[in-house]
Amino acid sequence: MKFPCELTVWYVLPAVRSELAKELARLGLSQKDISEKLDITQAAVSQYVNNKRGNSVKFKRMVMNEIKRLAKDIKNGDNSSVVPRVCRICDMIKADKTICGVHRKRERNVPKGCDACFVG
Repeated sequence: MKFPCELTVWYVLPAVRSELAKELARLGLSQKDISEKLDITQAAVSQYVNNKRGNSVKFKRMVMNEIKRLAKDIKNGDNSSVVPRVCRICDMIKADKTICGVHRKRERNVPKGCDACFVG
């Protein structure tokens, strides 16, 4: 059995980074600049923007809009709230049940009515 946090680390966070990297590229930043702003390697940025990494989760419009707002702020030099905003994005992914799709896709025998991600 995979824990919800494990699914987030392995699938959701790489997908968030991928979308952030793509959006920063669309906003005109170089891969070098993106790597510095996201504190990841240029190779990782290349894999993200070329859909070779972090592309197994599709986000709903509300999440994508939040990622785009975050990318604009990062581009403009506002890195002060990145961590809490990414945490909020993960909470949105949990709330809109995208995480449930990841769980069902990545693990066999998910019980009907599974609410593991929502038990607090």
